[in-house]
Amino acid sequence: MSTVVITRVAEAQWEVVANDRIVGHGDVSHRPDGRLFVSIDVWQDAIFDQLAAAMLADLPEPLYTLVGEADHELKSSWERLGFTAGRREWEYVLPTDSCETGLGALQLPAGVTILAAGEAHESLLRALDRAIREEVEATVGWRTMPAEVLAGPAGSTLVDPSKYAVAVRNAEYVGLVRVVPVRRRARIGLIAIRADQRRHGIGRALLAHALGGLHRDGIDSAWAEVDESNAAAKALVEGVGARRSSSYLELVRH
Repeated sequence: MSTVVITRVAEAQWEVVANDRIVGHGDVSHRPDGRLFVSIDVWQDAIFDQLAAAMLADLPEPLYTLVGEADHELKSSWERLGFTAGRREWEYVLPTDSCETGLGALQLPAGVTILAAGEAHESLLRALDRAIREEVEATVGWRTMPAEVLAGPAGSTLVDPSKYAVAVRNAEYVGLVRVVPVRRRARIGLIAIRADQRRHGIGRALLAHALGGLHRDGIDSAWAEVDESNAAAKALVEGVGARRSSSYLELVRH
C-alpha cells in the first residue's frame, strides 16, 4: 500500500511523494487582479483529490482554474471539488498571410501611426497599459479578459515592453498589441484600445501590423484567446479569417 505524503514546498507549490517518488505537484498563481488560479499535475488519478484537498485547505476562496472544455475527466475532477463554470474562452488560429486575412491593402485610420515592437517610449507605454486596465476594470472587469498577464516588479503588468507595438494618434498613445513568437506560430496575447478611440479601425490596424510582421518573419499562423462574451473581439479575429480551434472553461469555487 502506497504511503502518500503531501508537502507545501514553497509559497505557491505543493509536492506529492509516494513510496519515496515524486508523483505530482500543485501550483497556485496570483493574477494582477488579485485572483488565485490553481493547477494540479499528477501521475496517479487517485492522488488528485488528496492533493486538491490539501491545497484547498491552505488557500482562501474564491479560487479559479482553467481547463480544456474537451477534457471531461479533468473538468469532472474539479467539479467534484465544488468548482463550477464561470466563463468560456475560445482559442482561435489566425493566418498571417494577407492573401488569407484580407489585410494587405488596409489603410491606417486618419492620424494614426504604428510604432513597431520595441520602439515605444517605455514610460508612455506603461501609462497606456495602466489607463486601459483602469477603463476595463471600470466596465466589464479585467477578469473577463482571457489574456494571461503576470505581474512584474511593483505590480507592473508590462513584463517585457519590447513585445508591444503601439498605435499613436495625434502624438498620443491610444492602443497596443502584444505578440510572442513561438517557433512556427505566435501568440497574440493582447489587443487593447483606449475607450474613446474604439470603433475607428485602430484594433484592426494593430492586428494587421502584428500579423504582417509575423508573416515577414516566416511565421505562418498565430493564436489568440477571446472571451465568449466579447463580441467585438470575436468579430475582429473572425473578420481576418481566424478559425476556432478549441475552448477553455474558467472554473471557480466560492
